[in-house]
Amino acid sequence: MFVFGIVLALLGTLFGMPAIRLRLGVDLSQQGDLFLLLFVGVCTATLAAGPLIDRFGNKMVLLLSAIIVTAGLLGLALAHSMLAAGVSVVVMGAGGGGLNTAANVLVSDLYGDNRGPMLNLLGIFYAFGALSIPLVVASIAAVLPIPQLLIASSLLPGLCVIAYAVCDFPPAREGHNMAWREVVEVVRYPGLLLFTVLLFVESGNENVIGGWTSTYVGSMGAGVRTATWVLTAYWAALMAGRLCATRFLRRLNKLQLVLLSAIGSAVGTVLLLSTRSVPVIAAGIAFYGFACAAIYPTVLAIVGDRYPRYAATVFGLLFAVGLAGGAVFPWTVGQISQASTLRWGMVVPLVGAIIVSTVCGVIRRRTNPLPTSSAT
Repeated sequence: MFVFGIVLALLGTLFGMPAIRLRLGVDLSQQGDLFLLLFVGVCTATLAAGPLIDRFGNKMVLLLSAIIVTAGLLGLALAHSMLAAGVSVVVMGAGGGGLNTAANVLVSDLYGDNRGPMLNLLGIFYAFGALSIPLVVASIAAVLPIPQLLIASSLLPGLCVIAYAVCDFPPAREGHNMAWREVVEVVRYPGLLLFTVLLFVESGNENVIGGWTSTYVGSMGAGVRTATWVLTAYWAALMAGRLCATRFLRRLNKLQLVLLSAIGSAVGTVLLLSTRSVPVIAAGIAFYGFACAAIYPTVLAIVGDRYPRYAATVFGLLFAVGLAGGAVFPWTVGQISQASTLRWGMVVPLVGAIIVSTVCGVIRRRTNPLPTSSAT
C-alpha cells in the first residue's frame, strides 16, 4: 500500500513543477489525459485482480504487480514525450491496481470482525506512501533530477518482488472450486450498486485533490516549493484521519463515520474555493484530507461484512468502478481548466462531496438494520 500511494501521488507531485510539463511537452489538457491513463491502468488491473486472487491467491497478484510497477517507474524516468509517458503511466497504474486490490483483500480476510479499524490502519500506509513523494521532491528536487528520483523510487517495488517471492501466504479462498458463472453474478448482489457509486465519486474527489492541488496552489501565486508543501499537508492530514478513524469506530458505527466524513469533506471544499489566500487554501485542503480519510477504507469494511462470498472479486469490482472516478474526475478538471480557469475546475470536488453525502445518506436509510442478502 505504501507503493500504491507513491503510484497515485507521483503525477500530482511531478506536475507541480513546470519543468516536467516542458520535459514531456504537455499542456494542462494533456496533463489531465495522463491522469486518465494512470487510472485506466489501475482500473483494468483491478478488474482482473479480483477473480485471479479468488482463484490463485494473493501471492501471485502481489508478485506480478510489484514487477509491473517497477517497469512503469523506470519507463517514466526515461520518457521524453507524451507517448512514452502515457505508456509508462498505464503500466505503472496497472501494477498499482493489483497491489491495492490484493493488499486490501488480504487484510479484510485476515482480520474478520476487526476489519474496519485494520483497513483504516492499512490505508495509513497508502497515505504515508503518497506523503513521501511530495516530501522527497520538496526536499531534494534541487539536487536530484527527476529521472534519478524515479529510478530510486523503482527500488522499493523491486525489493517487494523479492519479499513476495519468499513469503508464505494463505491459500486461495475459492481455488479450483471457483465457478465463473457465480463470479459474474457478483454484480447483482443487493445494494452493491450504491457502494460502487459512492466509491466512484469519492475516489474521483480524492484524486482531484491529490492530482491538482500543487497546480492549483501555484496558480494562486505560490512558488513550487510552497505548492508541494501544501500537497504534503493533504497527504499528512489523510494519514492522520485514518489513524483517528481506528478510534472513532469505537464510538460510531461504520455508516455513521462515513456520513460524518462526507459532510466534513464538503466543508473542506467550500473552504478551499472561498478564498485566494494560500494559507486558507492549505487549511481547506488539509481539512478535506482529514475529513475524507475514513470514507474509502470504512466503506470497504462495510462491503467486507456484507459480501464475504467471492470477496476479492467484489473488492475488485468496487475498486475498478470506484477508481474509474479517479480517472474521470481529474480529467474533467483538466478539460474545464483548459476551457475556463483552474478555479472553476476545482468546483468538481465540491459537487462530488455533496453527491457522496447524499449517497451515504441513502445507503444508511436502506441498510439499517443490516439485511440478509443472497451474497452471504
